Parts: sequence; C-alpha cells; structure tokens
Amino acid sequence: MASFLDQSQLVSLAERLVAAARSAGADAADAVAVRGISLSVEVRDGAVEGSERSEGDDMGLRVLVGKRQAVVSSNDVKGNGAAAELAERAVAMARVAPEDAFAGLADRELLARDIPDLDLVDQELPSVDRLEQLARAAEGAALAVNGVTKSGGAGASAGIGGMVLVTSHGFRGEYVGSRHSVSAVAIAGEGTGMERDYDYSSTLHAADLDAPDKIGRVAGERAIKRLNPRKVETRRVPVVFDPRVAGSLVGHLASAINGASIARKTSFLKDKMGARLFRPGIRIIDDPLRKRGQRSHPFDGEGVAGRKLAVIDDGVLTSWFLDSATARELGLVTTGHAARGVSSAPSPSPTNLHLEAGRSSPQELIAAIEDGFYVTDLIGMGTNLVTGDYSRGASGLWIENGELTFPVSEVTIAGHLNDIFASLEPANDLEFRYGTNSPTVRVEGLTVAGH
Repeated sequence: MASFLDQSQLVSLAERLVAAARSAGADAADAVAVRGISLSVEVRDGAVEGSERSEGDDMGLRVLVGKRQAVVSSNDVKGNGAAAELAERAVAMARVAPEDAFAGLADRELLARDIPDLDLVDQELPSVDRLEQLARAAEGAALAVNGVTKSGGAGASAGIGGMVLVTSHGFRGEYVGSRHSVSAVAIAGEGTGMERDYDYSSTLHAADLDAPDKIGRVAGERAIKRLNPRKVETRRVPVVFDPRVAGSLVGHLASAINGASIARKTSFLKDKMGARLFRPGIRIIDDPLRKRGQRSHPFDGEGVAGRKLAVIDDGVLTSWFLDSATARELGLVTTGHAARGVSSAPSPSPTNLHLEAGRSSPQELIAAIEDGFYVTDLIGMGTNLVTGDYSRGASGLWIENGELTFPVSEVTIAGHLNDIFASLEPANDLEFRYGTNSPTVRVEGLTVAGH
C-alpha cells in the first residue's frame, strides 16, 4: 500500500503534460491526476452477493489559448509521445472553442503555499474477508431486531484516492484520502405492508466507523417504526427534520449561493447578498480544512488555499461559493471552492458544510408542538432554486401534544425556501457524519399535503 500512497510518478506525469501543452502552443495549462483503489463486499441473507475491486489512474489536461480553453482526459498517457499527443489535441480543440472572457488559471497570489496535514488517509485497507465480516455483522444485527422480516442487504467498502494538481504558473500540490463505509437495509412487515429503512456509516478512518452491530440495529428499528403508516389531512403545521434529512435544507442554500447560479441569474437568492435570511445567531460554516472531514482538502481544484468561511453569519448571507472564473464574472475574488474532475473545467462547490447547533434539545423542539410532522425521509427533487419553491415527498412520524405518535407516509411537504430559512430553529444535536451536516431543525408553517 505504501507504493500506492507515493504519487511522485503522477506528479512527474502531470508536469510533463503541462510542459507538452506549453510546447504545443498553450498560453497556460494545468493538469490533474486522480488515483483510486477500492474494495467492496455486498451480502444478503447470509451469502455474499458481490465482491468488487477496482484501481486506476486518470489524467486531465486543461489548456488555455488566449481566452479559449479546452479539457481532455485519458487513463493512459505513459507511452512515448502520449503526453505530447494529448496536449496537441487539447490545444487544437481550444483554438476552435468559443472565447470565454473569464477563463484562466487562479491568481498566483491566492495559491496554497503550505499543504496542511488534515489526517485524511488511513494507510491500511481492510482485507476482503474483513469487509465481509463487517457486512455480515450489520445484516445479522438488523435481522435480530424483533419485527424485521427480511434483509435488504448489507455492505462494506474501503478505498484510497489521491489527487495531483500541476499548473503552468508554478503550483505543485498533492494529497491522498481514504474512505471506509458500512451499511445495512432492513425490511419489516409482510406482503403489501412491508416497510424498509437503512443506516450507514462513512468515515475516512476505519477506527471512526460506527460498529456494524449498531448500524444493523438502527436500520431494523427504523424499519419497525415505519410499519402501518397513516395518511393525514392536508394542513399547515410545524415540521421537524431529523438530522439525516435536515442537511438537505443546508444543501439547497449551498446550491442557491453557488457562484455559477448567481452569474447566470438562476438563483432566487441572486440579489440577497448582505440580507438577513435566517434568525439572528444562525451560522452556516464551510470548512475545507477540518481534520478527517468528509470533503476536506488542503487546496481546491485550482490550487487555491482553503479557508474556513461562514456563508451565513448571525443569520446574514455573507458570501457566494466561487471559483476563479465565476469570481471574475461577478467582479469578486475566488473563495477557494473550485471543484473538478479530469474531464471538466473547475466549477464552484462547497466542502465540509454545516449548520451550527442551537441551544434547545430535539425533545424540546418537539415538546412545544401540539400538531406537527417529524420528517425522517425525503423523496424526489421538487425544489425550484430559480423561484425558491419547495415541495418534497416525505415520510416520518406525526407529532401530537409534544410526542411522536404514529408513522406517516405518502405525503408532501411544501413551502418557500425564504420562509423555511427565516423560521428555521436548530437543535443542539449536531454530529459530523456526512459532507453536509445539520442538527435536528424545526421549521414553522409548512403545508403537509395528505388526503
């Protein structure tokens, strides 16, 4: 595994690509190399359903000729002349591409000078046998829950991936990260009354994973809670979002303040910079430098140094997510949020994003509700970020007199994101489990459409 962590050959290859691009006539260029290895095992009913292993290197080259750019990619540029051939093709493509007044490399003074150690890599990959043990343990724990009738399957996976970025204006950077995960799906009930639910854990280091027994048990308990759901009459009520779905509201904000959407004027928040969107005291933080964070990285897809950013501070919108091109279009400076693959130019994207915890417990948020809805699962993509209209299929538990009572399914919750943001109240149970994290949140006055 040590040889896989050594990316010196990829750095050298990226340097050759950039040099070949300049020799072929590019005014500027950057090269990205992505390396990955992954293992996974799936089990169902005590038998292995599938076991996979994959590994490989991919390269991407972006060239700029004046204000024209092109991107090409390949998984094989190691042969004699391969780098020059790829570079010549990229330059030829750029010369006939339309001009983009905002295209270009990141400003040199913004590039990362020091590469911090973010503890992103667990250097030991588990064996296939170990992954099978984890998956079997998760499935066994799910089936052991009283009322669970079937397994929907369980899985375990692990992998290591690395990124190298080299630019023609002097940036050289690399980092490696790992990923471990365990998941389980449980089915409860019989016939047309069956319900399913899941749980999973995903971390950079194997030692941080939830125990597979816990994952299976939680999946089973969640499935049991969904049995015999009811529908409710359509009404406007307070809605409480479980942490595993509350992050979607933060994700909608992130999409709406993406610099590309702002530049295209396709966001309902395009004129809201500096406006109060949330209650006083609310903060939403993006932090690419959090140690062991799911989306942590020491530099972005253009080599720009990362920094912690409060996009919502005391309820006020303070920043867009920007890469260099969208920043230039908006007359601003990149926030270091360029993301990219080997076959695309950089574009803005959040990193480790979270809504800070509030003061009340989830139980306190629920206790004050006489009639309301606790959402545990969301369905569909019914959010219009141009208008801010929000509509999602949902299931969960009904709240009566401050208590979770009966399961509810096949309903729709609807409102407007401006109103959702303005009334949102976070609980104090924030955990960092995903790329976008949120505590339990309460939102006032959403329409729950039943029958």
